[in-house]
Amino acid sequence: MAAIVPAKDEEDRLGATLDALAQIGSIDLVVVVDDGSTDGTLRIANLAGVQTVKHQVNLGKAQAMTSGAKVVALLEAEAGGAFQTDNPRALLFVDADLEGSARNLDVLCGPVAHGEADMAIATLPQQKTAGGGFGFVVRLARDGIARLTGREMGQPLSGMRCITRAAFQAALPLARGWGVEVGLTVDVLRGGGRVVEVPVELHHRVTGRDLRSQLHRARQYRDVRRALRARSR
Repeated sequence: MAAIVPAKDEEDRLGATLDALAQIGSIDLVVVVDDGSTDGTLRIANLAGVQTVKHQVNLGKAQAMTSGAKVVALLEAEAGGAFQTDNPRALLFVDADLEGSARNLDVLCGPVAHGEADMAIATLPQQKTAGGGFGFVVRLARDGIARLTGREMGQPLSGMRCITRAAFQAALPLARGWGVEVGLTVDVLRGGGRVVEVPVELHHRVTGRDLRSQLHRARQYRDVRRALRARSR
């Protein structure tokens, strides 16, 4: 299993997240994709001894996920390398700010590792920190996925996902920006993939309701709508 951690300006939380991933026995390869950070994110990743790739400018989560998958494929193909294999690893996508709760992601890996699902999506409990939006983006995503696939998802925007390499490759190119999770769900389901949602005890930073947070949600709404429109044609 290969864990891919897209990260931007996460030096304060990334170290604890990587320490937690190191406790999951099924993960033998971790790739941190520094997506244009201006802090010490890359330094923290290097200190942890994981594989890294650096985007000089912020390219967005979809490109970070794609870059991470490419690094995994290159390492697997390296003759005599430590990660060489003829059986491509499944990919576990991990938010960089999960800190210690990331150790619980072993539960998410199970359905894919055992051949029971092509993609497993984590559903999170109520977060310890108050916050969050008003549900507009979630409803847009949930209704759009249901309209296009007939499947209603509990947490359609969850970024923690474990997916087979074949399912990931079939879904390329990924939807741009913050529409990546919705696009991936639609594409895997439409491709005949088995998708399950798995409750996982994960906790991360919660977006507030200040102006900056509301602008983030506006961009998220735009990108989710774009991903759904592109798949409605």
